[in-house]
Amino acid sequence: MKNVEMSVDGDTLIIKVDLTKEFGASSSGKTIIIASTEGNQSVPGRNEKVGVNVYRKP
Repeated sequence: MKNVEMSVDGDTLIIKVDLTKEFGASSSGKTIIIASTEGNQSVPGRNEKVGVNVYRKP
C-alpha cells in the first residue's frame, strides 16, 4: 500500500491518508497519485476487503 493506513475501532474502519504526499503520475498521465491500496486489501482483523485510490488532477 502507498500512503494508506487502516485500523478498526469497534465496528468502524478508519483510513488515514497524508494528502501532502505524491507518488507521481498515473499510468495514463491524467492524474497525480496521492495514495493507493494497490488493489483490494483485507481490513485488519476482519473478513471485509477495501480498495482505495486517492488522486488529483495536475
